[in-house]
Amino acid sequence: MGLFDKLFKRTPKAGEPVEINDENFEQMVLASDTPAVVDFYSNRCSPCHVMGGLLSEVGPDYADRVNIFKLNVDDNPQSATHYQVMSVPTLVFFKNHRPVDKVAGLIQLNPLRAKLDSLA
Repeated sequence: MGLFDKLFKRTPKAGEPVEINDENFEQMVLASDTPAVVDFYSNRCSPCHVMGGLLSEVGPDYADRVNIFKLNVDDNPQSATHYQVMSVPTLVFFKNHRPVDKVAGLIQLNPLRAKLDSLA
């Protein structure tokens, strides 16, 4: 959620990426029966902002079928280390409580949709 969203207390739309952290990662991602994608990012990374925008754009199309999460690696190194995130942005796809795919770097819109379709 961006600065203006916080200032104006805007609630995210269904399917928009939800910010998570090391403390709630297991509960939000691993304990859920809904497939998920986690966007490991850094605020200092320009490609991460592009990836975040793509996920925000496609997220509503996958509401209730795939949970989309964002995790800031600078603030949450434990999860990033556990999933061997060496560069950002990195997307890790989860199904049946475990990681099933991983993409490092930017991914174009159509391949992203294809991965989400196969996950859903």
